[in-house]
Amino acid sequence: MSRKSIYKVIFLNQGKLYELYAREIYQGDLYGFVEIEELIFGENSSVVVDPAEERLKSEFAGVKRSFIPMHSIVRIDEVAKEGQGKITELSEKGGNVSQFPGPVYTPGNDK
Repeated sequence: MSRKSIYKVIFLNQGKLYELYAREIYQGDLYGFVEIEELIFGENSSVVVDPAEERLKSEFAGVKRSFIPMHSIVRIDEVAKEGQGKITELSEKGGNVSQFPGPVYTPGNDK
């Protein structure tokens, strides 16, 4: 009986740090992007609801596959079991994670 791997993916998006758990992750056909499939969210069997994970669930509701730009990914880990997914606001001061610099040349900018 083979057990499927679980991956923890941490990436930056619009000034927020996302932490997701997924069963499938790979570099696909779309150049420069990592594909994430089969997102895993914790089962809420108790009365307590985590608002951070609920926000994440609502943002990725109905998503079959997500394409994350390679330069936005901070870390990918293979883990033994899934944890709580979350979205963390990045502070301007005191944070140790920052957005990778954007491109120097942007198409269509003639100046």
